[in-house]
Amino acid sequence: MKKYVIKRDHDSLPERLTRYREELNEEQFRVVTAKPGAALVVAGAGTGKTRTITYRVAYLIERGISPQRILLATFTNRAAREMLRRVEQLTGSQNVHRIWGGTFHRIANLILRKHAVSIGYANNYSILDAEDAKDMINVSIDETGVDTKSKRFPKAEVIQDIISFANNTDQPIADIIISKYPHFEPLTGQIRLIDLHFQDRKRQRNVMDYDDLLLNWKRLLIERPEIAEIYAEQFQHILVDEYQDTNKLQAGIIDLLAVKHRNVMVVGDDAQSIFAWRGAEFTNIYEFPERYPDATAYKLETNYRSTPEILGLANTSIAHNRRQFPKMLKAVRKSRGFGPALIPCSDVEQQSAFIAARILELRDEGTSLEDIAVLYRSHYHCLELQLELTRRNIPYRVQSGVRFFEQAHIKDVVSYLRILVNPRDELAWKRILKLIPGVGPATANKIYSNFGFGNSDLGFGSGQESTAIADRKLQIANLVAPAKLQSKPQWQEFVTLVEKLVSDDNRDKPAKQIELVLTSGYEQYLIETFENAEMRAEDIRQLALYASRYETTEAFLSELALLSTERFKEPSAISAEDVIEGGEPDELLTLSSVHQAKGLEWNVVFMIWTAEGKFPSPRSLREIDSEEEERRLWYVALTRAKNELYLTYPLMVVDYNRQTVLQKPSRFIHECPPALFEIWSLEEESPSFDAPVAIEEKGPELLN
Repeated sequence: MKKYVIKRDHDSLPERLTRYREELNEEQFRVVTAKPGAALVVAGAGTGKTRTITYRVAYLIERGISPQRILLATFTNRAAREMLRRVEQLTGSQNVHRIWGGTFHRIANLILRKHAVSIGYANNYSILDAEDAKDMINVSIDETGVDTKSKRFPKAEVIQDIISFANNTDQPIADIIISKYPHFEPLTGQIRLIDLHFQDRKRQRNVMDYDDLLLNWKRLLIERPEIAEIYAEQFQHILVDEYQDTNKLQAGIIDLLAVKHRNVMVVGDDAQSIFAWRGAEFTNIYEFPERYPDATAYKLETNYRSTPEILGLANTSIAHNRRQFPKMLKAVRKSRGFGPALIPCSDVEQQSAFIAARILELRDEGTSLEDIAVLYRSHYHCLELQLELTRRNIPYRVQSGVRFFEQAHIKDVVSYLRILVNPRDELAWKRILKLIPGVGPATANKIYSNFGFGNSDLGFGSGQESTAIADRKLQIANLVAPAKLQSKPQWQEFVTLVEKLVSDDNRDKPAKQIELVLTSGYEQYLIETFENAEMRAEDIRQLALYASRYETTEAFLSELALLSTERFKEPSAISAEDVIEGGEPDELLTLSSVHQAKGLEWNVVFMIWTAEGKFPSPRSLREIDSEEEERRLWYVALTRAKNELYLTYPLMVVDYNRQTVLQKPSRFIHECPPALFEIWSLEEESPSFDAPVAIEEKGPELLN
């Protein structure tokens, strides 16, 4: 076969692109106009990564590359749409929509719709969402006949997470169970059997879940080389955004598609690789030069977001990681004369009081609440702060999550306490009854209706009532349970737990009551039900610590009720503090974990609980190289701030044994010179009034 190569004019920059030199800095321009070939673009935080990718696609089109020969893989379809909209504006091309742009899953679906028959599916396959997939796993559990009763067996949601993590990291299920779910190791055979049945059932019914889209795309490229050759030829240029967050499966697909032209440009920041816990593979970007020895490396280091002082701290911190592409972010913005502030607080209450007071001051000075964020390593770190913000009527949102006290596991535990204070609480009773294996909504309704409260109650919460009377009433509750349920050990465990909760030793001790609920079966329930069981259990332990400051269970529940009376989006009467706050109804402060904050930015950022044992997370440090990932997470947090950055931590905390413990600042603070911080001390202006704290600068000795 004779080949004819269509020649194009590559000698001069297209006239339309001459303005790119004015619209891009030198680093960006080098990437945008790079010659064909493999390219690794290490794009530091705030350096215009999205802008660079957009202009690169526009440049390729201006150079004569047909849009349908460009593949642009992003982590959200929204990001792809925005980039392509901008490409259309830059080029004036009406064919931009022909670019293969979107998430890996979207592109996989486009290809599989044409070729699914080649791997045993019909092209009209259905796509299961996460809830549908979980339901099918439940069916697989039933149909395989696995004994889920003789031993505690994981719920479908946990099995789903095990299977998905194995798929996306390209590891056997047995290895995943050993490393991440060791308590289920004796059940490995049954879980693998369920997985085989689940996969077979999906094929028979012509359905795929989200993981299957990627697995079958890769399978298609491997098993059908004639189809792989078509797409390897078609995708003349491949661009991948957020490459540091790809998993092994995604990186493998890109390598298969790039095998012919080798024009693959991956863009990302190794210093912001923070999602290993959900399958992202740091080595994809770190070892890219090894897989593509001919790759040209580029760096985007000109930062348009943060002040020089904030970048100085971020650069110094991330430099302690051994495995990285060294970079030095350079600030375009001028100094505002305000360095990162390090604020040791006497305890967690003062930490919350300082943050709330400082936010009100900033708001009074003209900074919108929308431009302020409070970041934390773990969700339970914002427990006390949420209550303080509520007391001061400061409206807030929890970024991509629910408020601490609205989480299912917190509501479960609090429901136990609610029936102790008010035994007629129907919703609380039904919630905890449905936690008992074998009790569904109908059985819970029957049990509650048979309690027969009448004009009196069970009296669990009355501190005046004797244990004997409480025990007798418990026996009544036991008798009205269905006979079939009474014979089950789970029901007896439930009754024993309630007996302990109302005993004289534990009555009106909310912290002890919460610990009893956790240790008397609920922690095991978490392990069987949720992938992040350990994190949820830690939330509950922190709730118990917080509850220890209250003298009665009723007082504790009354405090929590504050959160249900929030009226952040409705007009309310003006009080003295409202005048200071002065927020619009739709103006909200952002509370966010650092993971959820990636890719976002605010004028002012507060990082709370920056103490050793809190950040880095002790749980995350159990794995190899995890300290470096934690430091990358720290770096992400620092680089969210544009103008002002505050790092706070309490000097004293109460541990699980009710002992006061002194805290040190995080190792990530200690490893940076004190000169990089402005160290503040806090003084309460008056113990009698709720006034903003006075701030005065102190020396670096507070670091020790």
